[in-house]
Amino acid sequence: MEIEQELANINPQGETLLTIGVFDGVHAGHRYLLKKLQQLAAEKNLLSGVVTFSPHPQWVLHPYNQLPCLSNLDDRVRAFQELGINIVAVLTFTTKVAQLSAREFMSLIKKQLRMRGIMVGPDFTLGQGGEGNIDLLSSLGREMEFSVEVIPPYTIDGEVVSSTLIRRALAQGDMRKVERLMGRYFHLRSKVITSDKRGRVLGFPTANLDIRPQQALPGNGIYATIAQVDGKQFPSATNIGIRPTFGEGEKTVETHLLNYKGDLYGKDIRVEFVQKLRDEQRFPSFEELKVQIEKDVRDVEAILAKD
Repeated sequence: MEIEQELANINPQGETLLTIGVFDGVHAGHRYLLKKLQQLAAEKNLLSGVVTFSPHPQWVLHPYNQLPCLSNLDDRVRAFQELGINIVAVLTFTTKVAQLSAREFMSLIKKQLRMRGIMVGPDFTLGQGGEGNIDLLSSLGREMEFSVEVIPPYTIDGEVVSSTLIRRALAQGDMRKVERLMGRYFHLRSKVITSDKRGRVLGFPTANLDIRPQQALPGNGIYATIAQVDGKQFPSATNIGIRPTFGEGEKTVETHLLNYKGDLYGKDIRVEFVQKLRDEQRFPSFEELKVQIEKDVRDVEAILAKD
């Protein structure tokens, strides 16, 4: 199977303490677990490791109801590495992988990744039909000689932090709550693509982001954001929506960088969302839209001056 070859290619230089999951968004709850993983691994003189999947298992199991993702694979792997995780194993999730029993999967990673223990949350499951719950994992651990550490849920303001909760706050445009739950600003990373340049005509040129269909987005509206390009940061105003003043079209994500001089086309850009300014709305004329954009820019400057 492909999964065996992928695991064989990793070849860790020591025994490991692992955690397993998608870790969509690598949010504050994930970071709490990963910190505990590193602490226990250090105590036991083990390497810390993450086993993650691409594509998201839900896309394979429910292809007609694809879950919007908070982060892509590159961002997840980058986050694991920045947090100091020793080993990151990315496994291709397929229908064949989904059909593996919990015993088969754990046997594979124990052998190939030299696993001595696993650390998971209380609702963790794996294997065909989600059979591998904590009780079964504990039983397999006793049989195969690996430890099972269960970390309690991580809560903020009385709510268990989860990717589902973050998606809900994101859709509502509640970026302050998203920031609390993620432990950082939500961001989009993209190449700048061509647009109809209507923003330039209004005097506010925008960078049009190339967003994947599976990417979770904040709800339609105007946001105070921080754009990073060419290693520099710029305050920015970002519009998500269908630009109703110009006639409704496809949803776009467009960012106006304050004080930026130059052509952004083809450049890599990262946009961090700080706060929602207002809902998207239709204006009777381009002149009234321009007046509102000027106000939006002033509001962005005021908001980001405080952050």
